[in-house]
Amino acid sequence: MNLLLTILFDGITYASWLFIVALGLTLVFGVLKILNIAHGSFYAVGAYAGASLVGWLLSIQMAPAFSLVALFAAAVAVSAVLAPLTERGLLRMFYGRDEVLLVLVTYAMFLMLEDITKLLWGVNPYYVSDTYQAFGTLHIAGQSYVGYDVLLIGLATGCGLLTWWVLNRTRQGKIVTAVIHSAEVAASMGVNVSRIYTLAFMCGVFFAALGGALTAPMISVQPGLSVGVIIVSFAVVIIGGLGSIEGAAIGALIVGLARAAAVHIWPPAELFSIYVVMAVILMFRPEGLFQRIQARKI
Repeated sequence: MNLLLTILFDGITYASWLFIVALGLTLVFGVLKILNIAHGSFYAVGAYAGASLVGWLLSIQMAPAFSLVALFAAAVAVSAVLAPLTERGLLRMFYGRDEVLLVLVTYAMFLMLEDITKLLWGVNPYYVSDTYQAFGTLHIAGQSYVGYDVLLIGLATGCGLLTWWVLNRTRQGKIVTAVIHSAEVAASMGVNVSRIYTLAFMCGVFFAALGGALTAPMISVQPGLSVGVIIVSFAVVIIGGLGSIEGAAIGALIVGLARAAAVHIWPPAELFSIYVVMAVILMFRPEGLFQRIQARKI
């Protein structure tokens, strides 16, 4: 029973930050129809920016609990700087062209950002574990759980619910949905499609950077972060269905639980468990769990 609870909690914790990252990826695909390979790089930049800002706060004797605000601020800063430069300065030139070309463009940006992060932050790892320890531990059913992990689960849930509410219950969300279904028709009705694209891309970059910033206290932030994250994020959105928020949530849970079960039951299986699960699901649902072939939605 204790092993089951441990697997469940570890799986949900892993799925939480992964869902935040995948949420940005599926949002960008749903609105802009772009498979953004550079999404993993935005995650890495968010992790570095969050670790740097938290490290500075700790150096001036600020309480570690305040660093949570710094992590959000780092994600906002990364989105505000990188998203307009990327979408307006690069991607906009390739809209309406072959989707493979856009994949290659984002892959090129991924390679550039890998080297830029090394130039800015070097190759030595960053540690901000004080933040991870600042929220204490919770004791439930005889098990101890880190408070930061519980907080992370709540934040991921809040991000998902807020995004769903904005897209489905607000006027701006209805406009985004109209652009998703037909950008040409939306533009003919007076919608500023270019502005919607920029805002959607900014939200996508924000979620990627937020996922990186929130995981910075849990890991050593070092070169190579972006590679593993983008692979697993694509596994999540492929399992759930490209462009589906519900699919991203379910996909993240499946991936998180599969990884946690492998780690606790048979550790060598961690290397391939996610991909085995993805292959099995795609055998029966090639379009993903929530993807409709007829229309792309989020």
